[in-house]
Amino acid sequence: MAQIPNLQNGPINFTPIRDQSQKELLTILKNIRGKKCLVIDPKLGGSLSLIVQTSLLKEHGAELHHLNADPIESACTKVVYLVQTQLHLMKFISSHIHNDTSKGLQREYFVYFVPRRAVACEKLLEDEKVHNLLTIGEFPLYVLPLDEDILSFELDLSYKECLTDGDTTSLWHIAKGIHKLEFSFGLIPNVRAKGKASVRVADMLNRMQAEEPVNSTDTGVPEINTLIILDRELDMVTPMCSQLTYEGLMDEFLHINNGAVEIDASIMGANQQDGKKMKVPLNSTDKLFRETRDLNFEVVVQVLRQKATSMKQDYTEMTTTNQTVSELKDFVKKLNSLPEMTRHINLAQHLSTLTSKPSFLGRLDMEHTIVEGESYDICFEYIEEMIHKQEPFVNVLRLLILLSVTNAGLPKRNFDYIRREILHSYGFEHIATLNNLEKAGLVKKQEGKSNWLTIKRALQLVVEDTDTTNKTSKEIPEFKLEAVQLYMPRKNCPKDVSYVFSGYAPLSIRLIQHAIRSGWRPLEEILKLLPGTHTESKRSAFANSPSFDILPGGLHMDKVEDGRRALVLVVFIGGVTFAEISALRFLSSQEGMAYDIIIGTTKIINGNTLTESFMEKLGG
Repeated sequence: MAQIPNLQNGPINFTPIRDQSQKELLTILKNIRGKKCLVIDPKLGGSLSLIVQTSLLKEHGAELHHLNADPIESACTKVVYLVQTQLHLMKFISSHIHNDTSKGLQREYFVYFVPRRAVACEKLLEDEKVHNLLTIGEFPLYVLPLDEDILSFELDLSYKECLTDGDTTSLWHIAKGIHKLEFSFGLIPNVRAKGKASVRVADMLNRMQAEEPVNSTDTGVPEINTLIILDRELDMVTPMCSQLTYEGLMDEFLHINNGAVEIDASIMGANQQDGKKMKVPLNSTDKLFRETRDLNFEVVVQVLRQKATSMKQDYTEMTTTNQTVSELKDFVKKLNSLPEMTRHINLAQHLSTLTSKPSFLGRLDMEHTIVEGESYDICFEYIEEMIHKQEPFVNVLRLLILLSVTNAGLPKRNFDYIRREILHSYGFEHIATLNNLEKAGLVKKQEGKSNWLTIKRALQLVVEDTDTTNKTSKEIPEFKLEAVQLYMPRKNCPKDVSYVFSGYAPLSIRLIQHAIRSGWRPLEEILKLLPGTHTESKRSAFANSPSFDILPGGLHMDKVEDGRRALVLVVFIGGVTFAEISALRFLSSQEGMAYDIIIGTTKIINGNTLTESFMEKLGG
């Protein structure tokens, strides 16, 4: 199965976006004649694999290398660097050129920045005395389709840069990416934004429209009706909880990167004993994955069991009865899905082993207790015990962030004590990480009363009746430990988005539900309890056009001209989890919902990857 996903079956066809990026990349290669050495920033490798096949790059004379400190070993006389604007990469490029010069090698050097050049990077190249030897250009990859309903701006450090470094460059990139979409799909009439960064992006978008307008007469009726932009800072609870959907769990344990996981071949049933890795693509082109990705994991196990049983029965019938040619044909058609079945049975079996471990179940139980806003002392002692057991540092930080965020910080005595314990157990070099988390407001001293319980109640974030028996709230601790049996609300038919976390409805998704259905006006008081300002506006081109209103009740809005449902683009600044994506797909699939939802994000994240973006060692 190709790793490049099919984009034509989604709510909107992203193929032109991908084709444009592919064309721009191939034009760069065509303009540099002959054989060339294409040296790619390792972080861009996965992104490029979703745009263009390796074979096509080779057809255009490219010999592929990953950028690192080692000199380029190649007979090519032309070297093309494709890099993000990171200073340490400039040092690699400079050392390559100095190394070639010292050996008397004569080469032409080209640097293409993704998505645009940066003054700081060029200054470093000048300081290294190599700038004059380079031809510099840009590869404007502002937005990348990951799947038929997901776009990524590929800004994995955006959240940390904004909150701890005060660097808001990524916000311009996000606005530019959205504006680029508008040139393909029309000016978006309605914009809602919540959070400091989101409101800034909405403002930038309006400025870009004033400076470089999307002509509504050229694009016709806009394909996207509403843009909702949210800061990750509004909801740091959700990413710190363990995701319980199939795709979410896979990301938690195996880390999905640009639509694929890299795992030991032995997990997939191969006989190799040498720890060889294999890449398994995961996108909607795989029909079985499309069917199961958003389900709670326990339901997925049932679905796979049913399909395997059905196939076994078909095989038995084939061997014991006379079949017509038509029946034979149907059976052979079913056999075509066998590789997909085998792949997902192997993956599910591996995940089952991991989710049944006491350490995972214990952590899940503790997450639910923290989200409930109860038993602070028990939760704090649990984290303390994790530190003394030297459990993975990222796991400790993840629960600590969850506890701090839901309690508006830690009491000073606890805050000072836990920092001391962390530094003693994991090393004093982690002081930089703790400072980053404090600066971002993720692990801080308590300064006031927490609003979490008020927000939780008002938005019904904890849904108690999420399995087939009617447990009362007093029995919930017992329910939590069963969570990885994982939640089978009326078997395969969940009634609420809370199924993605076995009883916790993501705060971010509740905000989106309200934004789509009735606007944020009824939520004014709750929105004031969350960080940052909020804005709701109609773009100037549509100011006098009531047909593009979505207030007060989005549910009753007419379909667009060709009968399709109206489209909402939800953009997360700071990342989105697969569980939230599953919840949005679930919302979109509900009877009576007038909208299809597509998702834009700075990066797909989970609790580990988001926490790791704040981690750095002193002097490291």
